[in-house]
Amino acid sequence: MKKPPASRFPDPGLFRPGAVSAEVREFNEKLEKLMEEEPPVDKVPPEVSRRLREEGTPRTGFVVLSPIALERRIPGPAGEIPVRIFLPEEIRGAYLHIHGGGWVIGGARLQDPYLEDVARRARCAVISVDYRLAPEHPYPAAPDDCEAAAQWLLKESRKEFGVERIVIGGESAGAHLAAVTLLRLRKRSGGETGFAGAILNYGIYDLEGTPSLRNWGDRRLVLNTPVMRWFIDHFVPPDLRRNPDVSPLHAAREDLVGLPPALFTVGTLDLLLDDSMFMAARWTSAGNETELAVYPGAVHGFLTFDYGPAEKANARAAEFLGRCFGDGSTG
Repeated sequence: MKKPPASRFPDPGLFRPGAVSAEVREFNEKLEKLMEEEPPVDKVPPEVSRRLREEGTPRTGFVVLSPIALERRIPGPAGEIPVRIFLPEEIRGAYLHIHGGGWVIGGARLQDPYLEDVARRARCAVISVDYRLAPEHPYPAAPDDCEAAAQWLLKESRKEFGVERIVIGGESAGAHLAAVTLLRLRKRSGGETGFAGAILNYGIYDLEGTPSLRNWGDRRLVLNTPVMRWFIDHFVPPDLRRNPDVSPLHAAREDLVGLPPALFTVGTLDLLLDDSMFMAARWTSAGNETELAVYPGAVHGFLTFDYGPAEKANARAAEFLGRCFGDGSTG
């Protein structure tokens, strides 16, 4: 892999109010109004939020399925794990994707257009994991499933997709699970993860709550502090939240050494801003190649929105994937 830009913090100007474009300000105003039409996630049972997402809301739209998506099942620690696979015409590598949803809602089939776009842009097979959800399956069910999926792909990528270079990543809770999976693989192997890179989009890495999460308050821009507390409470009990297997930000430095190059992506109007800032710093301080991409005014989940920051961020992610893959084909 070609060496990425030197690890450093972004320009401070990106965090100033003047950096937010008129397009982004207008988008955020409309988004906040659309949020008012949805019941707060923390005020209804999980099954209600899951059903609403499947049916589509004014904010999320209807679920659109990709014509190139395939459904498979792979071995898991508690039975077979469903995965959704996207295969473009040309494949240079494989991307193990882990969806978001606070470990409680979400699913592999709910972001087909986004994952098809990743597959086509980066010319890679995308394998999205339908891990078990809380509260029916609390910690460690989700990380156990993601680790099993990672081990399967590391073993089978040449036979299944004709490639050897693999990247792992996800959004929000999915980014958290990707980081946890890498730490587990590194620990089990004694220093190697087997992955060529990591794409960590607006993840949460400290389940006790970083300052930006704790101080956000009730403002509803996709997430807010009460909703995040609700998600965390469903996923893991308080006495485990400083465990690095739950909160990778608390991992010892030696356990972070040797992790693959990572691209952290986050917006300045995301209550998980500190998580990406802090985790990127720890990734760097352990000697790992790190890119931290910050988008002024972008909110949580912005990569799937149809506007400028998403286009820029998705193009940068595709370029990062391309560097990770190089010529990853074995054919």
